[in-house]
Amino acid sequence: MKLARWMKTTFADARSSSAATQVEVQEPTKRESMRIVNGILTLIIVGLLIAPMASPKAAGAAKPAPGPTAESVMAAEEELTPALRDNDADGIARCLSDDWAVISARGGVGEGKSIFPEGIKSGFLKHTAYESSEPRVRLHGNVALVTTKLHNAGTFGSDHKTFDVMERQTDVWLWKEGGWKCVLTHEAWEGAEKDQKELSR
Repeated sequence: MKLARWMKTTFADARSSSAATQVEVQEPTKRESMRIVNGILTLIIVGLLIAPMASPKAAGAAKPAPGPTAESVMAAEEELTPALRDNDADGIARCLSDDWAVISARGGVGEGKSIFPEGIKSGFLKHTAYESSEPRVRLHGNVALVTTKLHNAGTFGSDHKTFDVMERQTDVWLWKEGGWKCVLTHEAWEGAEKDQKELSR
């Protein structure tokens, strides 16, 4: 309102005054314009400074509700895979249930979450490759099945025999106490055993 009154008065004065006076009247108009531009720039800068503080809240609001979902089980699988690849014994143990079991491609059964972590710590097992692809997720309430294609290579045993195999692996995950734990891993060779580069025979 003040700006409108000021402009009205300025234009009225400009009409009734001489050309010299009109030039003087234009100076305040430029100053006022600069104040408006400065005010707009200040608002833009303040907005840019506030936006990063507001966006984490907005991003947090967009997160899916916690619970057993295909997205959350894939996040758990993507935590376990690099732990195995990097020979991170503690990381592996965090992902497994206490009664975890593994069924090998030959049909052997190993039980207890300490199998891989202890094998890695002792040097009995070392992965040099552990690359998964082609994930397939099936969710059944609080149980999820995640099947992947897996390139698994490394050494095992006291004499460090090498292995390099292609597998289809299924991890069975159970949602409990607000998170996923792997309860079973089933390994199957992709192709015949004779085609695998396993030197344990």
